[in-house]
Amino acid sequence: MIANYIGLAYLLTALTILAHFLIYFYRAVKLNNFGIIDVGWGQGFVFVGWVLMVVRVVLLGFNANAIAYMTLLLVTIWGIRLANHIHQRNAHKPEDRRYTAMRAKIHSPNVLLKSFVRIFLPQALFMMLISIVIIHNVFSEMTQPTPLLSLLPLLGGMMVWLTGYFFQAIGDRQLALFIAKPENKGKLMTEGLWAYTRHPNYFGEVLMWWGIAFLGFANELSWVYPVIALVSPFIITWLIRFVSGVPLLEKHMRQKSDFAEYEKTTNIFFPWFPKR
Repeated sequence: MIANYIGLAYLLTALTILAHFLIYFYRAVKLNNFGIIDVGWGQGFVFVGWVLMVVRVVLLGFNANAIAYMTLLLVTIWGIRLANHIHQRNAHKPEDRRYTAMRAKIHSPNVLLKSFVRIFLPQALFMMLISIVIIHNVFSEMTQPTPLLSLLPLLGGMMVWLTGYFFQAIGDRQLALFIAKPENKGKLMTEGLWAYTRHPNYFGEVLMWWGIAFLGFANELSWVYPVIALVSPFIITWLIRFVSGVPLLEKHMRQKSDFAEYEKTTNIFFPWFPKR
């Protein structure tokens, strides 16, 4: 049974993530720009998924099932699109102010070691926790007693993921087009999906991870592994909504003159019709 190798999957995931962040740390030091790790965030999950799939199919000889293939496909699409979007957005721009502020607090001795531990290592640990759902979905076994019990989570998870992808991809595109117009400098984006939630891209990201987690319930007769994997969407929801996503961006948005009106009419996270 592939589930017997779940410990190996955790170890491989940890090693893949560590190698990924070490490579990006080397690049960040060379470029003197720690903001490039934002590009590596989505890529890291893609690497984890492909490493696990190769190990499952090639090295261990277990044929992959629908859960594994769908998880790898969805993570790959999300990760590549997000990495490409962030790369294009940040190209030829100075280091993100968040990383500049963090680096300013790091002093000698051992500046490089402290920088990796304080800036890169926390992201690596969060990537490991969020990757739990990828581990359990790729190393899954579809053993439900009836096809319907497998079909419902697969279709439901796919629909949730597609809805999330729509919000993130379209929201990012709308914002990029808005910012590109010189007449919008200093203004807030309040049109399109941004009229229904102040953070459609963050809402979409959270929704996609919940969709991937739902796929796992097409898994074992016992739902122990899928329930464990729910830690991943819970963590990404907490990070984005309450820690590093929405709060930081809201703080920046409050500096805009039209934020007070926008705040009154538009939900902060979950989409809904604008208030009068």
